[in-house]
Amino acid sequence: MTRETPPETVTGLDLERYLGTWFEIARLPMRHEPEDYTDISAHYSLKADGKVRVQNRALDGKGELQESIGEASMVAPHDASRLEVTFLPEGLRWIPFTKGDYWVLRIEPDYSVALVGSPDRDYLWLLARQPAMGPAKRQDFLATAREQGYRLDALIDTPHTGRPTAEPTV
Repeated sequence: MTRETPPETVTGLDLERYLGTWFEIARLPMRHEPEDYTDISAHYSLKADGKVRVQNRALDGKGELQESIGEASMVAPHDASRLEVTFLPEGLRWIPFTKGDYWVLRIEPDYSVALVGSPDRDYLWLLARQPAMGPAKRQDFLATAREQGYRLDALIDTPHTGRPTAEPTV
């Protein structure tokens, strides 16, 4: 697969089942998530307007809780596997070119593990409903990322210390 060919996404993703809390198991580097962040979690909930509220939480290098609240919306109607996400303040979310792509590339049938990436293959997240994952499952999902053209040489494994960050606030 080439960088010019978009990665394949999940067909028929059930957004209702996808909602809830996910723990980041691994990721490709990005400037908004410093390498020393631990215990990274994301909580997704449906808003009244049909968009998804995104609440990301982590502990920074000093052990202090960091939180970002964003909003995701489907790129195409009835295709929940391709979302656009913004973390700009609510009044600025209309500005063009300020949304990031969030494509669900693979999901376990029971919605316990997900592989999410950007179509340019610069960003990738391995997520799970629990803060730990067995090595065989991890390697299986990362093999899917490689098959889709993602380079994993800079992959960061996210430490989970057991300190809570996943409790959503409203």
